[in-house]
Amino acid sequence: MKTETTNQIEVINDLLRINLDRVEGYEKAAGQTRDEDQDLRRIFQAMANQSQDFASELRKFVYRDGGEPENNSTTAGKLYRTWMDLKVVFTGKDRKAILSSCEFGEDAALKAYRTALKDPDTSDPNLRMVLTDQETKLRAAHDQIKQLRDQQN
Repeated sequence: MKTETTNQIEVINDLLRINLDRVEGYEKAAGQTRDEDQDLRRIFQAMANQSQDFASELRKFVYRDGGEPENNSTTAGKLYRTWMDLKVVFTGKDRKAILSSCEFGEDAALKAYRTALKDPDTSDPNLRMVLTDQETKLRAAHDQIKQLRDQQN
């Protein structure tokens, strides 16, 4: 396998891990919301589903290039979810706290996508189109979470 292809697979697998982190993070956030916060649960589940879709798209590129897609989240993501658990213990299931945690995760995902789009190993036009589309959707999700967080007291 060419080095360029190997590097591209690594970049895609990094984004796969980010999306798996995002799925687990939003599922955790949905589970930490209060019963009266059904609106947040629906949003969080939609964002988890979005990342499942993103991961599915990314896996196709890894397979196409002869690689093995990543199926595990990152160590950093696991640490982040543990931090979310501790934060809930101290702040309760407060909407603003949960939304702030989600925004933090969205910032990390956006940064990973921006880095990947600058990487010369992701020059494949079809891959770039998918990454650009996913980054645009992530930015919209980030803005939605930020807007909801800003509406809280």
